[in-house]
Amino acid sequence: MTRHRFVARAFALCLAVIGVALLARGVAASNAAVGLGQASRDPLSVPRWLYVATGGATIGASALLASFVTDRRFVLRIHRWTRTFAAQETARRVGTGLLNALGIGLLALVVYRGVAGPQIPTVNLAVVVVFAGMRAGFTMFTYLVGDVWSALNPWQTVAARLPNGFVEYPQQLQRWPAVAGLLALVWIETTTGVTNRPALLASAVLGYSAVTVVGAVAFGTGPWFRNVDPVSVFFRLYGRVAPFSWDRGTLHAHLPGMRLVDDEYAEREYDDGKSDGSNRTDAHGNSDDHSNSGRVVTGMSDIAFVIALVWELTFSGFVTTQQGVSVVRALVNAGLPPLAVYGGLYLLGFAAFFGAYVLAARISASRLQTYREARELAICFAPPLLAIAAGYHLAHYFAFFLSLSPSLFAVLSAPFSSPANPLVFTLPSWVSMLNIAFVLGGHLLAIWIAHSTAYRLFPSRLQAIRSQYPFVLVMMGYTALSLWLISLPTGSPPFIS
Repeated sequence: MTRHRFVARAFALCLAVIGVALLARGVAASNAAVGLGQASRDPLSVPRWLYVATGGATIGASALLASFVTDRRFVLRIHRWTRTFAAQETARRVGTGLLNALGIGLLALVVYRGVAGPQIPTVNLAVVVVFAGMRAGFTMFTYLVGDVWSALNPWQTVAARLPNGFVEYPQQLQRWPAVAGLLALVWIETTTGVTNRPALLASAVLGYSAVTVVGAVAFGTGPWFRNVDPVSVFFRLYGRVAPFSWDRGTLHAHLPGMRLVDDEYAEREYDDGKSDGSNRTDAHGNSDDHSNSGRVVTGMSDIAFVIALVWELTFSGFVTTQQGVSVVRALVNAGLPPLAVYGGLYLLGFAAFFGAYVLAARISASRLQTYREARELAICFAPPLLAIAAGYHLAHYFAFFLSLSPSLFAVLSAPFSSPANPLVFTLPSWVSMLNIAFVLGGHLLAIWIAHSTAYRLFPSRLQAIRSQYPFVLVMMGYTALSLWLISLPTGSPPFIS
């Protein structure tokens, strides 16, 4: 009882620290879709260093708190809590068919209206649907509710109805093509002006569609959308954070983020090696995208993709702040080409994020007397970063989505005409304070997932606790940087057409 009282008081203290952070007067997060406008910023009412340090201290306190939760069976019960809802096969088929048709219809509308519609970002269906609807709204639905992208995916719907699978996918590539694709998509979004040039966006979507369908037909829909298509990998990974999932026609409810803990280790450590066979993988080691269990991260390419999800939001946040604008202008004024400046910041930042995580894995492996290598630890502790990425995304896009939701509703309700006076919500100032809660909430969830993962990896409680420290330090660094970025006033990225 004494331990439980201590844990309860520690939780209360942790919540109090979060409350102090929330009392800091927040500001609106920067939008990656820079062509749709920028939110105004108010200065913080407390010193920024105190604001950022408070958030970092909260994450550190949560990590220490998790160290006191050492009951393995309690951790297992939290991870495995689930409720199952039987689904009607007819309803499932009808719903899938409707989503298939909706995906193809939206794709056709985006291409057509991007070219034929008014070249004004806030009223053009292509820009509003792609960035406010999909980049913001649908992504939030994916990690807050569940992943339905496999049914909505128009390219998969088309390719699956064509003869496919003529070329065997090279296994040695793993998911590195998806990593390169994600980095390329974010680069195009940030630097080419597709967010405010509808015709250019339509051309990019049409080109992406052609490459995706041809690739899926050549290599097969399964290998292509599991390993190459960055959009599909993007939604599949974010879907593992969601509380709802589909498994062979059955709807399952989980605690948020608990499917990020690999069941392989849960079976091994808690069931004395008895497996229920739920960890289903194909011949290439790829887990079933619709399964409730299975490995989330299987190799270094998956780690790189997860870290890219965290970094791309950090990068887009940085270049749309006044401080980021000043850095870019200073480097360009020093004689560097603008694209080289953006490219250097983009790739070097990603390399720094990736390198910091790999270094944490090596430090953790070297400090522990264990047979587990640094690569294995890096793979096992990568899924918690998805919770961090979800928190970042929510902080960056929640207010953005709310403000543009009237425009989104207007273009979808009348897709072949444009609203004469598009309505954009002006949000109350307290909405901006939610950004802090979103970032910290994602990190708190990540800390618990890392804690649960550690207890599946190591038989010793001391090893389990110590293994987390390097990864927690990396998470704290990500947190401090993210909180600093959302505290800055926005600015338009210079030298971008």
